[in-house]
Amino acid sequence: MLWKPEKKAMESINSRLALVMKSGKFFLGYKSTLKTLRQGKAKLVIISNNTPQLRKSEIEYYAMLAKTGVHHYTGNNIELGTACGKYFRVSVLSITDPGDSDIIRSMPAEQQAAQQQQS
Repeated sequence: MLWKPEKKAMESINSRLALVMKSGKFFLGYKSTLKTLRQGKAKLVIISNNTPQLRKSEIEYYAMLAKTGVHHYTGNNIELGTACGKYFRVSVLSITDPGDSDIIRSMPAEQQAAQQQQS
């Protein structure tokens, strides 16, 4: 069972992800996310919580070089795939154009709020 603040944050990111899927541009998967990071096109990278550690650290490293934000999704890859409206698992996705969604501006604020609640 998730805590109420975590559940609320997860619902808000799910609704923002759904809006990105409708109106924005995105790439699903590890290889295409690395490509967008190397090209400098990615604006935000979302990683599920059960992504293998080596892949996670490699993506974080490329994102740091590209000065791109990384959001650690609280659910696993099945839940992230469902949030994207897909019927398959998604462990990593990169957003190149958020469309009508404010997901890129809202991610740092949500992470700071979660850190303040934990302390």
